[in-house]
Amino acid sequence: MNESYYKRYVIVGFFVFIGIAILVTAILLIGDLHKAFEKKVEVVSIFNDVAGLQKGNNVWLSGVKVGIISNIAFTGKSKVKVSILVDTDVRKYIPNNSKVKISSDGFIGNKILVIFDGTENTQCVKDGDTLAVEEQHSSEEMINTLRKSNDNILAITSDFRVLSKRLVDGEGTIGKLLTDNSVYTNINTSIASLQKVMGEAQKVMSSLKTFTSNLNKEGTLVNELTTDTLMFTSIKTSVMQLQSITSAASELIKNLNQKITDPNTSLGVLLNDKESGSNTKETIKNLESSSKKLDEDLEALQHNMFLKKYFKNKAKSAKKDTLKNGNS
Repeated sequence: MNESYYKRYVIVGFFVFIGIAILVTAILLIGDLHKAFEKKVEVVSIFNDVAGLQKGNNVWLSGVKVGIISNIAFTGKSKVKVSILVDTDVRKYIPNNSKVKISSDGFIGNKILVIFDGTENTQCVKDGDTLAVEEQHSSEEMINTLRKSNDNILAITSDFRVLSKRLVDGEGTIGKLLTDNSVYTNINTSIASLQKVMGEAQKVMSSLKTFTSNLNKEGTLVNELTTDTLMFTSIKTSVMQLQSITSAASELIKNLNQKITDPNTSLGVLLNDKESGSNTKETIKNLESSSKKLDEDLEALQHNMFLKKYFKNKAKSAKKDTLKNGNS
């Protein structure tokens, strides 16, 4: 009986031991705790704000868990030192210039630490290295930024509503362009006029182009004027002489005007003194009358009996000379 009693306890103890071994193995496999006994490499990072990161949170590299947070402690002034235990077999995949940042395991999951942005062909991390931290904006800062953006959008929307109302009411230059047909017509007229002017300008430019091309044609007057220095000198001399003649003529006219306006000169007396002018006219009339009387007296002398023969002989002699000249 005693033997059966002890045998039963041995069997029960054996099965309890087997159960405990299976339970421990399952816990180690499911919780990945078997790696807790493996050798780790410890690196650190200094944060300004860990944003709820806790001891025991996972560390990820390219979406793969490579370690855990072993310790979080304050250091310096408002700084937090985070110690990271990284598996030794993945150390070769982490360059010593890599960075770390805080992220989330899913949308509302636990905080995790992500290692990223390492340079290839760089020495791997070793125990005691410090990884740089990429500072991220907190959710509160992002909400504040979003709130400011919403305020700016609201202000822009309000301004646009006022602007659109003014445009519809025809206020301002653009509003008048949209609502006042006369302004539109005037603009079209101005554009048409501008196009016409541009067309005329193109014609002028074309004529100018033709004129400048003719300057290079040999034998033309313009080409000779621009290229023949002798002709240019001759024209310059002629222009200077013409200017001298013009100056002399101007001086003559000036002197003549002075003489005309001067009552002490003969020309001034004739032009300005009415009495002298009347006397001159009377003298001219007397001369005309005397000349007429002289002609009459000569005519009478030709018919005088004493001189008649003289005038006849003179007429015959003149006739002979005319005939002689005609025959020769």
